[in-house]
Amino acid sequence: MKPDRNKSTLKVNKGVAQPPSVHPESVKRFMTARKPNLNSVEFVTGILAGNRTILSQAITLIESQLPEHMLMAQDIIALCLPHTGNSMRIGITGVPGVGKSSFIEAIGGYITKKGHKLAVLAIDPSSERSKGSIMGDKTRMESLSADANAFIRPSPTAGSLGGVARKTRESMLLCEAAGFDVIFIETVGVGQSETTVHSMVDFFLLLMLAGAGDELQGIKRGIMEMADAIAITKSDGDNVVPSERARSEYSNAIHLFPPSSSGWTPDVLTLSATEKTGLEELWNITEKFFKHIRSSGFMAKNRKEQSRTWMYDTIKARLMEDFLSDAEIQSKIKEIEEQVMSGAISSYAGARELLAKKYIAK
Repeated sequence: MKPDRNKSTLKVNKGVAQPPSVHPESVKRFMTARKPNLNSVEFVTGILAGNRTILSQAITLIESQLPEHMLMAQDIIALCLPHTGNSMRIGITGVPGVGKSSFIEAIGGYITKKGHKLAVLAIDPSSERSKGSIMGDKTRMESLSADANAFIRPSPTAGSLGGVARKTRESMLLCEAAGFDVIFIETVGVGQSETTVHSMVDFFLLLMLAGAGDELQGIKRGIMEMADAIAITKSDGDNVVPSERARSEYSNAIHLFPPSSSGWTPDVLTLSATEKTGLEELWNITEKFFKHIRSSGFMAKNRKEQSRTWMYDTIKARLMEDFLSDAEIQSKIKEIEEQVMSGAISSYAGARELLAKKYIAK
C-alpha cells in the first residue's frame, strides 16, 4: 500500500493568541494627550502664549480635510488675525542639490542667536501616485530642530499646489501670532511653486550653484527676475573660485532685467553653509531690504495686494470644490470626459455643458 503523499505526519497545535504589542488603553491615553479637546479660544490662547504643541495642533487642523476641523481652523485664524503681520516673510528656493536645508540650518542658527524667533514652513514634495511625502526637513536640520527659538513644520503638497499654498499662508499667520518674527518658506525646487511662494513673502532668496549647466538657463531667468537676492552656495574648498566667477556673471545678468516694483536692486553673494561664511553679509542685505520696503511704503502696499490675491484664490478653490461636489455634475462628468477624450466634442464645449448644468439650468 502506497503512502498518501497528501497527508503529513506533522501536527500543528492551535497556538495562543498573542496580546497586542501596545495596550489599547495606552494608545488612547497617548492620543488624548497629543490631541486635547480644546475649543477655538483655548487654541488661540495657547498660540498667543507661544505653546508649540498647540501651534502644531492648530496647523494640523488647517491641513485637515474634515469639515469640522476646517471650520475650527478658520475660527482660530480669525481670532489670531489681529496678532499677525509683524514678521519678516522670506521665501527660499533653489535648484535640487543646492543645499537649501543645510543653508536654512546655518542661517537659522545665526538668526536665532541674534535674538529672533524663526519659523520654517517647508513645502515637502508629495508623490502624485501615493500622495505620500518625504517630510525629511526636520531630519536634515538636526541642530535647528533642537533650537528653542526655532520651529520647523514640513507641509506635504499632496499633488495640489493651490491647496498647500492656502495651508502655508494660514500656517504662516498662526506662526506670526505665536511670536515668530522671521518666517522662512522653503519651496520644493525650481518650478511653478516659486511664483506661488513669491506671492506670499516679502523677500525672495534664490540659491544657486556654480557651474550648474546651461540646461537650467531656461528656468533661471524667470525666477531670477523675482529674486531680491541671489546666493551662490557651497563656496568652499575648490569651489571658491568657480563660485566667485558665478557671482560676477549673475551680478552682470541682473542689470539686464527690468527694475523691480519695489525699487530694490538685487544683491549677489557667495556663502558656505559648511564653513558658515557669507551668512552675516546675507542677513545684513536682508535687513537693508526690509528697511527699504518699510520706509518706501512698498511692504504695506504689497501685503494688501497679496491679501486680495489670496481672497480670489480662495474663491476659485471653493467654487471648484462646490462645482465638483454637485450631485448632478458628478453623475454627468464621466460621460462628458469620455466625449472630450474621444474627440466627439471639444474641451470648451464639454466645460460649457457642465457649467450650464450647474449655473444656468438652475
